[in-house]
Amino acid sequence: MNQILINIIYSASIYLLIAFSFSLVYYTTKFFHFAHAAIITFSAYFTYYFFQQLNFSIWIAVPSAIILSVLLGMLIELGIYKQLRKKNTSPLLMLIASLGLYVVLQNCISMLWGDDTKSIRTGEVKVGNEIFGAYITDIQIITIVLSFKLLVLSLLFYRYTKLGRQMRAVAANSELANIVGINSNKVILWSFGIGSGLAAVAGILVASDTGLTPTMGFNLLLYGVVAMIIGGVGSTWGLIGGAFLLATAQHLTAYYIDSKWMDAITYIILILFLIWKPLGFSGKRLKKIEI
Repeated sequence: MNQILINIIYSASIYLLIAFSFSLVYYTTKFFHFAHAAIITFSAYFTYYFFQQLNFSIWIAVPSAIILSVLLGMLIELGIYKQLRKKNTSPLLMLIASLGLYVVLQNCISMLWGDDTKSIRTGEVKVGNEIFGAYITDIQIITIVLSFKLLVLSLLFYRYTKLGRQMRAVAANSELANIVGINSNKVILWSFGIGSGLAAVAGILVASDTGLTPTMGFNLLLYGVVAMIIGGVGSTWGLIGGAFLLATAQHLTAYYIDSKWMDAITYIILILFLIWKPLGFSGKRLKKIEI
């Protein structure tokens, strides 16, 4: 059971980071930016390109990959979503556009690097560190610690900085924010940049542990979105609870039934929450929430 507990903490830390990165964009734009999954994937492949193909130091490869992922996220906002908002495109059509964009970007990854599984590890695979009879690798420890640190720093930024307050204002009412002098387009652009940066970190951490494939980002994003929904949109504690509930259900299912049921239990939980508690743990109803 100790091994299951470690696995739950590791998975929950990843889901939390991805869910929060996604929510930063969702709160300010009010649509599901599914192309966010491509940012997760591209960050891993950028790291692979710099580290394995160009033989850069890992200390150069990782920051370079994160910067490129941030620029890609902001470019998507400037080149596509901002133009669609100018035409008063509905959230549903924005969602469809984001899905189409994800497919295009995923195929670009397949064309550039192929569909086979790749790795950014250089050394031999080690058993890991033993803790009370359970095993955890160095990269998993780094992932857990870094994910929670980034989450805390992001929450502090979101609550106490000027830009963070502006992001919350745009999330509450973008039209009113514009009236009081807040440039909502600029705030949304920053939301894409920060959200893409957090997603990039998550993608690199996961790829360092399990390898990378062109489709890796989509499942990770879906887990993060499910954690956000069952936790309650707009609730930090709900987000944490949703991530741990989802991770616990997945790993207990894998242990007692079969790992093939991990995805199934994810959507079963989502459906049950949408039926019986559609507002998630928090029970908060945000204004103008649309998908």
